[in-house]
Amino acid sequence: MAAEGKFSQRFDEYQPSKTLWFWSVAGAVVLTMIVGFTAGGWTTAGTAAEMAKTSAIKAKAELAANLCVEKFITASNASDNLAKLKGTSSYQRDSFISDGGWVKLAGMKKDVPGAADLCADKLSAMDTIPANSVAQENTKS
Repeated sequence: MAAEGKFSQRFDEYQPSKTLWFWSVAGAVVLTMIVGFTAGGWTTAGTAAEMAKTSAIKAKAELAANLCVEKFITASNASDNLAKLKGTSSYQRDSFISDGGWVKLAGMKKDVPGAADLCADKLSAMDTIPANSVAQENTKS
């Protein structure tokens, strides 16, 4: 018990210098920032703006690709076009889609960047053209 009393007495009497306080606080700030930016998920305003811009571009391409797939599969010769698409090499499929006009959106002068690649990837993953359920419902009525 005498050792505990001496330690607590020394702790109570300890007076750190201003230099020690400054460097302790500075070290804690730097360590907090390192942990926050690496493991805590913190980002700078520039990084957040770049991430938002990239997400918007990807979302626009995904939307245009989905519309492209819809245009492609609702065309009258969709099965033949799918066979032609699968017959082309993988690096020429986006050109096939662009040349076919399926990636064009009304009111836009240019194609959406990346949409033709996504559209070609989605279409080449299909085995057959899905049946158009809207057309089937209209014929039943």
